[in-house]
Amino acid sequence: MVDIGVMGVAMVAEIKPAEIPSNAQNYYEVTQADLPLSCPMPGMSLWNSHPKVYLPIEATGRARCPYCSAEFILMV
Repeated sequence: MVDIGVMGVAMVAEIKPAEIPSNAQNYYEVTQADLPLSCPMPGMSLWNSHPKVYLPIEATGRARCPYCSAEFILMV
């Protein structure tokens, strides 16, 4: 992505391959390795996201983020 910044200088934004866009989808399948579960999850870009919140998913296998409404399903 190229953006013309201040003073007409071209700036290039680079997305790292390991970085997951935050709030990019509404459904995530997670595993035991992802626990404790938080939204945004580790690896998600944080610059445009909501505050981190931990989600209790262990008891029911499902959780919904109160900020972005993303749904998480615990895969066994």
